[in-house]
Amino acid sequence: MVYPIDGPLTDAAPGRGFTMQLATKSVLDLFGFDSKEDALEAARTYWNPYKVDWWLENGIPMMIGERNGYELVDVDGHRVIDVHLNGGTYNLGHRNPQLVKRLTDALEIIDVGNHHFPSAGRAALSRALVESVSAPMSKVVFASAGGEAIDVAIKSARWATGRRRIVTLVSAYHGNTGLSVAAGDPKNSAFFLSDRPEEFTQVPLNDLLALQNELAKDDVAAVMIETIPATAGFPMPETGYLAAVADAAAAHGALYIADEVQVGLGRTGSIWAFAKHNVTPDIVVTGKGLGGGLYPIAAAILNDRAAGWLLQDGMAHNGTFAGAELGCAVATEVLRITSDPATKTNVLSLTGQFSDGLAAIKDRHSMLREIRQDGLVIGLRFDGPRGAVAVMRELYRQGIWAIAASYDLSVLQFKPGLLLSSEEADTIVNIVDKTLRALG
Repeated sequence: MVYPIDGPLTDAAPGRGFTMQLATKSVLDLFGFDSKEDALEAARTYWNPYKVDWWLENGIPMMIGERNGYELVDVDGHRVIDVHLNGGTYNLGHRNPQLVKRLTDALEIIDVGNHHFPSAGRAALSRALVESVSAPMSKVVFASAGGEAIDVAIKSARWATGRRRIVTLVSAYHGNTGLSVAAGDPKNSAFFLSDRPEEFTQVPLNDLLALQNELAKDDVAAVMIETIPATAGFPMPETGYLAAVADAAAAHGALYIADEVQVGLGRTGSIWAFAKHNVTPDIVVTGKGLGGGLYPIAAAILNDRAAGWLLQDGMAHNGTFAGAELGCAVATEVLRITSDPATKTNVLSLTGQFSDGLAAIKDRHSMLREIRQDGLVIGLRFDGPRGAVAVMRELYRQGIWAIAASYDLSVLQFKPGLLLSSEEADTIVNIVDKTLRALG
């Protein structure tokens, strides 16, 4: 894959074919290390020994150096195409020059701001987010990351209903903060003694009866569902399921929270994935890609019922860096690029290209058992309970970075970028084919 580094950037194609000048100083130099080995040892000693050793032992010795478009270059020179995107953080690519320019221009005028006061940045981004949701939303509460925004959503639902219990899905993942981790799978919550079974209940995806039985107890504040559960390996909701969930929640006085932190922001061809399911959420949560990979920002978008606490005591929830003005500057540009008709056209074209290419690969390689796809949200299920781990390792060696789903290691999370070119998509498909041939 080649990313040219010269030529003007135009507004005609929002981000496609974008390039950045490569850094003249290496990441190792920037942080004062003489070698990758020195940096790894410091990471093992002072940061996270488990993670450092897990990746090395599983054949992914990645320490990201240069990053450009959808390409990552290890500090040792190994190049990979990024179809992990850190959960969608890099939907628009790494160091997208339009977003970099937006951030650097903003730095000439503003900083993170003061969360106590109104700001032009928060006002503009709030309006843009409310207008992006076809459902009757009215207010936005900002956060620094998706888990924190999930906490806001849960607190808002509890305030609105006067109830405490939250229903989520089996193998759900909504973050690692206090309430968000309790809402997810016990694999994470029980580890830190944060599981609260009396407050958080899980039901299987697509089991409407199980959900209705919980709602019938009339003590549920909200049903919270990631529109396509990412960490579970992108199992798809059946036709009509999410709409029925929302209707059942409303019938029992509960709110419906759509977690779109990973699968929203244009990944399915619609700005929000729930819009394809005839669903009207009470709360929408977004994050990751909202900051364009340049500035951490997330948000809970609320309807009038969920936002009522903002009229009674808007200081009841605060965050020093929530809705930082620099993040708002980047996020408004993210929404502009993502909403551009040219971006949607590109996503739809890529959707068909990957659908056709992966289907042909599945016909040739029996180890690929299932393709789960909605737009550019794709899960590839392989033979064996850890089948995706071996594929992840070999893909990395061949030049693609994708990640196995944490709660189902048979599934590879495969998330191509929104602004990929057709030629880049062909390259990705060809490497996947080559990888599966190598694994034979």
